[in-house]
Amino acid sequence: MRRLLITGAGGFLGWNLCRELAESWEVVGTIRSAPVDLDSVRSVALDLTDLARLRQVFREVRPEGVIHAAAASRPDYCQLHPSESARVNVDVPILLAGLCADAGIPLVFTSSDLVFDGRNPPYREEDPVSPVSVYGEQKAKAEAEILRRHPSAAVCRMALMFGDGGPGGASFLQPMVRSMRGGKALKLFVDEVRTPVGGRDAAMGLALALESASGLLHLGGAERISRYDLGRLIADVLGIGEAVLIPSRQDEVSTPAPRPPDVSLDSSKARRLGFHPKPLHEALRDLRAVL
Repeated sequence: MRRLLITGAGGFLGWNLCRELAESWEVVGTIRSAPVDLDSVRSVALDLTDLARLRQVFREVRPEGVIHAAAASRPDYCQLHPSESARVNVDVPILLAGLCADAGIPLVFTSSDLVFDGRNPPYREEDPVSPVSVYGEQKAKAEAEILRRHPSAAVCRMALMFGDGGPGGASFLQPMVRSMRGGKALKLFVDEVRTPVGGRDAAMGLALALESASGLLHLGGAERISRYDLGRLIADVLGIGEAVLIPSRQDEVSTPAPRPPDVSLDSSKARRLGFHPKPLHEALRDLRAVL
């Protein structure tokens, strides 16, 4: 079997990747602290910002493909800690791009819909980036440098993701459901729109990119939906009658990182390659046993 290196294997997306790809690849996953907890995956403890150690692990593993799923992915943290987060979000993927290019192996980099300002949705791969936050700026910078160093790499812009994250990872969905079931009032934006995608579908899209894509690729769900309407759908599908959802607007809440209003992704290119994520209600229904 071919050997695949997955960074951030203990996180939400990394765990889903390990689960989906362990049957077709010999998977080695880097972890910071959270375990992978999958018998078929070999874990390597690694602080990715230790670039010398990262180079050593790359040489020892000798991967035939890399999916870089690790990131400092909380925009507010990145806004408040730009130097620390840049080491993870910019320096590490650029180094991996060089290593993969030198080795002549495919690289898949997980970017974000937050490279856009949310003013002209839905966004296609050809649209110019226009980030409004430090996190978005870091992802846009990494995208450009990765493709400069490794032109055949696949740079996948990920939409808002939800689902089962294994023992160490969670999406926004788990705390939201706990709050709903506890009867806690949740203020959800009616003017923030995304194209959410289930974690398992996102992992399958990245696997597809590893085999058959290069350059920019959008991996979003088929439905554009506001945070508020998504909350209503979650409560309905999971049968949470006690949910208290309050419609609100972005300008009513102050956060360190600016929030773009609508970063919906046009994923037509990925669909032509065979990416067909489940409808939201179906993906949520499949999660009832683990929520």
